[in-house]
Amino acid sequence: MTEHTPAAGPDAVDAIAAQWYAVRPDLDTAPMAVFGRIYRITKAMGDEMERTYNRYGISRGEFDVVATLRRSGTPYTLSPRELSATLMLTTGGMTGRLDKLEKAGLLGRAPDPHDRRGLKVTLTERGLALIDEAVTAGVEVQRAALTGLDEDEVRVLTALLRKLMAGVP
Repeated sequence: MTEHTPAAGPDAVDAIAAQWYAVRPDLDTAPMAVFGRIYRITKAMGDEMERTYNRYGISRGEFDVVATLRRSGTPYTLSPRELSATLMLTTGGMTGRLDKLEKAGLLGRAPDPHDRRGLKVTLTERGLALIDEAVTAGVEVQRAALTGLDEDEVRVLTALLRKLMAGVP
């Protein structure tokens, strides 16, 4: 992180809040300002992460599948049901992603030795190498986005976002 950076000047969200104040001075726009910025950051970073993962031939959604297998630890194997639950996807949505990733050689599917009706999804060596490169590139993009904050500010922001997230339904 860099040394402390002075606060940024007014932005597009401030302009929107000012417009609302002009027509509805009774309206507290503080929540709008917080969530407007969160939305804009999420959109911009989502687009940037998509571009980053596309360099590796995968979408953000496909990254999530391969990354989940990687995070599961050796032997990098989960059932489609476990993947679906972790990623909050329907089984149909998961099947499409698995089909594409298997065709690309990033994962394999095999019968579950403990359940005759089940399958296990396993990361291939190619998938392991790709996800390690892609996650490193993604973290670098995220790190670059935080360069305007020092380490203490990142810690405070993380704690505040965790607290905010706990209160969101």
